[in-house]
Amino acid sequence: MTTLKVGIATLEEYKKRTMSIARGEYVPAPNEPKVWFQSLETMSQVLSDKNRALLALIVKMQPQSLNELAEKTGRAKSNLSRTLKTMERYGLVHFEEGPGRQIAPRVNYSGVELEMTFQ
Repeated sequence: MTTLKVGIATLEEYKKRTMSIARGEYVPAPNEPKVWFQSLETMSQVLSDKNRALLALIVKMQPQSLNELAEKTGRAKSNLSRTLKTMERYGLVHFEEGPGRQIAPRVNYSGVELEMTFQ
């Protein structure tokens, strides 16, 4: 697995960057962040100690369903589903079809690298 490069940008900065890319005025370099958080606080919520432990457990056990993961973690399935959907929005996880039409979470990256400037 590879490392996901993330950045911090306000919504305004992100929109400006996206529009520049869409207009062809800016081409992102391959080493630039692929995912953007609006703040360090948002990033720290998504990548909290509890959530990083969850990601590590998913990598280790490769659960076949959310039910299996809920049993292993002791977390409610609804809470787990909500957390994983948030992680999915940031590209940290994806879901595969598991047995019996269940969904199985999978981790996309081995870690996260933060790029942040003070400007």
